[in-house]
Amino acid sequence: MLRWLRGFVLPAASRTDEEDYLHYKILFQDLDHNGDGVVDILELQEGLKNWNPSFAREDIYKTIDTNADSGLNFEDFMRYLKDHERKMTLAFNSLDKNDDGIIETSEIIAVLKSLGINISETQAKKIIQSIDRDGTMTVDWDEWKNYFLLHPAKNIDEIAHFWKRSTIHNLQSGKMRLLDGFKQMVKEGGVRSLWRGNGVNVLKIAPETALKVGTYEQYKKWLSSDGAKIGIIERFISGSLAGATAQTCIYPMEVIKTRLAVGKTGQYSGIIDCGKQLLKQEGARAFFKGYIPNLLGIIPYAGIDLCVYEHLKNRWLEQHARGSLDPGIVILLGCSTLSHACGQMASFPLNLVRTRMQAQALEEKRTTSMIQLIQDIYNKEGKRGFFRGVTPNIIKVLPSVCISCLTFEKVKEHVGFT
Repeated sequence: MLRWLRGFVLPAASRTDEEDYLHYKILFQDLDHNGDGVVDILELQEGLKNWNPSFAREDIYKTIDTNADSGLNFEDFMRYLKDHERKMTLAFNSLDKNDDGIIETSEIIAVLKSLGINISETQAKKIIQSIDRDGTMTVDWDEWKNYFLLHPAKNIDEIAHFWKRSTIHNLQSGKMRLLDGFKQMVKEGGVRSLWRGNGVNVLKIAPETALKVGTYEQYKKWLSSDGAKIGIIERFISGSLAGATAQTCIYPMEVIKTRLAVGKTGQYSGIIDCGKQLLKQEGARAFFKGYIPNLLGIIPYAGIDLCVYEHLKNRWLEQHARGSLDPGIVILLGCSTLSHACGQMASFPLNLVRTRMQAQALEEKRTTSMIQLIQDIYNKEGKRGFFRGVTPNIIKVLPSVCISCLTFEKVKEHVGFT
């Protein structure tokens, strides 16, 4: 039935009130699966999935259900569609700059640029193709209206946000290589965008590392019995507990860092502004979004990282150092690089889920649970989807460990850790 409606080509300007009524009535009856005269949220979401999966959002139900009685009758539904059609007319006219009744790629590029979104002609064509039904690579009013009839966007700003999320982002994510990612970031926000979120990253790294190193040594002492030699299992448990302790203490800063990094240019004026907006718009719980997958991910990461590093270093000292406690920079770098890489590979899928949960409020209004997000990644991208972005993550390991492992060793000497 929804397929029939999407093919409904009767021009809006030529429709009578009676034809409008019939047009909306048929759609309502198709959504009302059980025929009780009321469309509930499950029926609406199922219908929207058939219409366009990107539209199946809870907020459109709240918009239509004006009396909040958790059931849409036909009067509510028709009132919403008439009002929504007027809003879509304004949005269409704002895109149709030359008033010829059709929207072309050049007009989409120009309007999105005025909203701070720069796209290529290829990306604009992708948007046109998603709406165009007759193959003309242009969009007329009827194609526009039928496409956005059940979309919750209220104006051109929200439509632009939808395009950026569902069309432009998907086009990029399927093909983007590391170099393309750099180019896109520089194009969107200049060279400074490559360091977006780095300020809070610098602020959090000091307490995070201090907590992780300090508690790691303390947990090892607690787990050792009467000064007995620490084994691999004890090191792994100590590292996991140390990582969990450190991440729990600094996690709100981790969320702010992610929001600053993935937000568009000018969205936040700084760390404090980002924190204020999060608190105002999403509440205190926003600062712990993704905490569970983060905790599940930090356990293998910190455990493997610290355990493998110390094990490799100690084995080398036992076999080659002959009483020396300093294996040298090269050996330290090799041990640390390998241990970091092992930890990253073991924990990356959960870190990916954590980051997407932290960032999802920028992409869409509905909240996705950890399990739903894992299922979504697997269904859309397969197993490889859980390792998207692992290459730049591994590449950054080398300069990171060059500094962190040497600092770790030198600090241990001065604070009395052995």
